[in-house]
Amino acid sequence: MSEKTEKRKQDLRERLTDAAHIRIERDGFRALRARDLARDAGCALGAIYNVFNDLNAIVLAVNGITFRRLGATVAQSVKGADTQSPNQRLILMSTAYLHFASTHNNLWRAVFDIQMSLDGPVPEWYVVELAKLFEHISAPLAEIFPDRDAEGLDLMTRTLFSSVHGIVLLGLERRISGVPVEEIEQMIAQLLNQIGNS
Repeated sequence: MSEKTEKRKQDLRERLTDAAHIRIERDGFRALRARDLARDAGCALGAIYNVFNDLNAIVLAVNGITFRRLGATVAQSVKGADTQSPNQRLILMSTAYLHFASTHNNLWRAVFDIQMSLDGPVPEWYVVELAKLFEHISAPLAEIFPDRDAEGLDLMTRTLFSSVHGIVLLGLERRISGVPVEEIEQMIAQLLNQIGNS
């Protein structure tokens, strides 16, 4: 493939990803249609499938950008907070996570709601970005539980992430235990302040 052809394909890939990003943020990923994307990106409908296998692949490309932004937001929330207690740093990160999910709800939902085959390959970006996010969470947990081995710390990190994610999801959907957004922070703080106190 010539360099010029590759450049055209990359340009189209970026235009389609940008168009999908806008539509997912506005309408959610389930409303994404190939015909709309082709119109937005200024290409023929069939051209989409020269650069992406299917719509799922386009959503995954958008999700990669969203997950990197989410990780950067969480990391930024504890920048300069080294003197804060580990519990307080966990609260800062969780609050940043909540506000990202609330502000960019459709993009955040697409990251977690899209179907990925259990036996198929998980995208490399997902593995990398999830590992980075978990590193931020495990650092204060390692201070709270210095005797935990790596496996125990990893399990606790995943448990804590799942707990906070569940509170945020239920809160934003106003389900069963859900509360108004302004009270979700208090729920998260109550949970995280108890870590290490038992």
